[in-house]
Amino acid sequence: MRTGLFPGTFDPVTNGHLDLVRQSTRLVDRLVVAIGTHPGKTAMFTVEERLAMLKETCEPLARESGCQLAYVSFADLVVAAAQREGATVLIRGLRSASDFDYEMEMAGMNGAMAPGVQTIFLPASPAARPITATLVRQIASMGGDVSAFVPHSVAARLQQKVARTIRS
Repeated sequence: MRTGLFPGTFDPVTNGHLDLVRQSTRLVDRLVVAIGTHPGKTAMFTVEERLAMLKETCEPLARESGCQLAYVSFADLVVAAAQREGATVLIRGLRSASDFDYEMEMAGMNGAMAPGVQTIFLPASPAARPITATLVRQIASMGGDVSAFVPHSVAARLQQKVARTIRS
C-alpha cells in the first residue's frame, strides 16, 4: 500500500487544497492529510475546526477514487510526520514559479533528512492557482465574498468566524 502525506495548515480549507487532494487520491492508496501547527503563528481556526472542515470536504473525494484517508496534526518536521505515518511520498502543490523555487529547496532538505520519503510536486489546476488560504482569510475579514475560493460550508464557517471576531 502506497501512503502519501499531504501537509498544510488548511486555515481554512480552500478549493486549491481540494484540487490537490483530488489529484493525490488518484496516486496513492492511503492519503494522510496532515495539519501543521506552529507555536509562533495564530491560526483563525482551531485544529479541531480545520479537521472537521477537511473531513467534510475531503471524504467525498476519497470515496470517488477508492483511496483511504487519514488525518493527523503535527508541530514538528513534515518528514518526521511522514515517517510516523509510514508515508513514502510527500505531496506538495505548485501554483507558480516562486512556489517551485521554494519547494525545490524544501524537497532537497527533506530528502537529505529522510531519503525514504520522495517529494512529488503536483501543479494546481488553472482555477486554483491564485487561491491561498492567506488571501481567503484577508478577503473574508474585510467582508468580501470568498465563495469562489472555498467550499460552501467553509465560506459559511468563515462568515461566522469573522462575525464573532467583529462582535468581540
